Amino acid sequence: MLGVVTIRRGALAAHRRARELWMIARGLANKDHPILAHLIPIRRCNLACKYCNEYDHASKPVPITTMLRRVNRLADLGTSVITISGGEPLLHPELDAIIAQIRSRGMIAGLITNGYLLNTGRVRRLNEAGLDHMQISIDNVEPDEVSKKSLKTLDYRLQLLAKHADFHVNINSVVGGGIPNPEDALTVGKRAVALGFTSTVGIIHDGDGQLRPLGERERSVYRAMRAMQKSSYSQINHFQDAIAEGRQNDWRCRSGARYLYVCEDGLVHYCSQQRGYPGVRLEEYTIEDIRREFLTEKTCAPNCTVSCVHQISYIDGWRAPQTLRPDASPDGLVQIDWPK
Repeated sequence: MLGVVTIRRGALAAHRRARELWMIARGLANKDHPILAHLIPIRRCNLACKYCNEYDHASKPVPITTMLRRVNRLADLGTSVITISGGEPLLHPELDAIIAQIRSRGMIAGLITNGYLLNTGRVRRLNEAGLDHMQISIDNVEPDEVSKKSLKTLDYRLQLLAKHADFHVNINSVVGGGIPNPEDALTVGKRAVALGFTSTVGIIHDGDGQLRPLGERERSVYRAMRAMQKSSYSQINHFQDAIAEGRQNDWRCRSGARYLYVCEDGLVHYCSQQRGYPGVRLEEYTIEDIRREFLTEKTCAPNCTVSCVHQISYIDGWRAPQTLRPDASPDGLVQIDWPK
């Protein structure tokens, strides 16, 4: 039985990797479509981590008909990957249908969750829906006043995932942002690897998604965690090396074009930390918007810590200098005079 499970998971992983390589090839061949979209089906969360600004305790789930319409619109724009986030997306009663629709439109389906609501039946339903990737962020070994997302409370659920999940699981541990014991990240990472998952480390941003330099203890843990990471596109986080040292990054942020953050109200934003820009309804978002934002310089970019936007923007770092800049002019943009 174990051999059959191993073979099935190996075949699914190979198929998933082939689709991911195709995603990268499409991204290199044509820049006029989003690669990754974060889609929010619910803003409510069952936790209240002190560093998080992406949740509330009251919002209702977005109706399933609305969510499916947004998935279809993202597919029509040529999106390669949709990652469902929140809030806590497992609180949405029809999450499986959303994931199934993503897959039916030929896109890669991801999920970011705190993991608290996982059980054997829930994992199997995610398998049946066709989930490709899950990420769980674990902030400490023991729960504290900053975060309840601890290894102690989640380890049983991690074991369930190791036993039943057909999708890829990544455990992201964190340093910075008031986490009192940065060494916990190493404990979390080693446990993730022991269970057969991949492990990454994130640097917690401030309330505006901007750089907060690490202390010496945190930098030491960060370097040890980086050495543990397996090689894959999702682990390309070289920009974090500069952040760990308190240095700015010089890069071309392609949010609003290659990366879209679609909130529960159906508006397209640069990212979770820059909500309000451009603030256009998804059903009205067009290739003209994508082309404009591709060329728009984001003034928050040098101190940005939002890893998914960095990773997606790497694909286009070699081309198309950004020649527009947000401004208070009537159309909101001003032309940049680049040297000849």
